Amino acid sequence: MRNSRRSGRFFKEEDTDPLSVVVNLFDVAMVFAVALMVAMVMHLNLTEVFTKEDFTIVKNPGKDNMEIITKEGNQINRYTPSDEQSSGKAKGKRVGVAYELENGEIIYVPE
Repeated sequence: MRNSRRSGRFFKEEDTDPLSVVVNLFDVAMVFAVALMVAMVMHLNLTEVFTKEDFTIVKNPGKDNMEIITKEGNQINRYTPSDEQSSGKAKGKRVGVAYELENGEIIYVPE
């Protein structure tokens, strides 16, 4: 009988609840998801998205699937050239010249 009292003192009702494990798994999953998002942002070098500075990112420059992503204040704009613009139907004017240096840096000179 003495043995049953000893185990009864340390026996708690929550130890038998199978859903208590699910709560802990949810917490672990949330920590893992946040860590995965931070690792993805660091890997893609997109830390500029979380700063207050304005920026411009050009994805796939010079190719058909080129995209220009700009952040101005709290607004993020995404521009993809359409088929109409690339076929010459769109009208516009020359606003400057871009030069590529030997080290790969591109400099834009407005006219």
